[in-house]
Amino acid sequence: MKGTDAMTSAQLHLILALAASALVCVLVGCGDERARLSNPRVLTAPYDPEAGELLWAVAPLRNETGTSAIDALAVTDALAHAVEQVRGVRTIPVNRTLETMRTLDMRGVSTPAEAKRLAQAMGADALIVGSITAWDPYDPPTIGLTLALHADPGVLVGTRGELDARKLTRLSTEYDDAARSRYVGAPVTIASDVLDARDHGVLLDLQAYAQGRSDTESALGWKIYTASMELYTQFAAYHAVRTLLDQEWVRLARVGEAARASD
Repeated sequence: MKGTDAMTSAQLHLILALAASALVCVLVGCGDERARLSNPRVLTAPYDPEAGELLWAVAPLRNETGTSAIDALAVTDALAHAVEQVRGVRTIPVNRTLETMRTLDMRGVSTPAEAKRLAQAMGADALIVGSITAWDPYDPPTIGLTLALHADPGVLVGTRGELDARKLTRLSTEYDDAARSRYVGAPVTIASDVLDARDHGVLLDLQAYAQGRSDTESALGWKIYTASMELYTQFAAYHAVRTLLDQEWVRLARVGEAARASD
């Protein structure tokens, strides 16, 4: 009887514990955990997916802020991570880029010719060269980034299902010489952002970015990205890459118009 009573008591405690847990879930909404989750926004490259993923690299960012209190390589890593999240693009790790630069005896990338040399040495389809133009880690934080995408325009061609392949082939043949000279003479796309967390437009973009990336039930919620310079840098890198890709969408739309006009 004592063994039976002990088993019955243990079972009773278990039942009470389960009932209490169920009551807590009802009160605080444990059953809605999945409903509170959402997918973060992701970026998509404008290039034809049938051609496969493109390989990009990110050169170490230059510090043009006038302050030495910046870990420029940490910002470069954040930028490379943001590029890696883009659908249709793969990214060469920053440490491999640095190793290649040491092999080439390059202290930095300041000209299009140097960008071409570094990209070709790594087998990259494109290279992002940029600088940090503003930096204020104090509340509210500010980051400025300027990015230039160096590549042969003949490689970064073909929007997702919008352009006829034969038109693109003809167009590429028509300006092969111009494409080669442009790779050496200028970046294909340039983007510049200064993200001041006092700007309501920036905060709206930050709130959208934080969706699916932050705990909505925490005390700070999406505003945790303004309380941490590391997190704010991640947002700034994403925003800069998005701006760069937006410019690429526009550029390729113009390529499409030129292809249609050539018929």
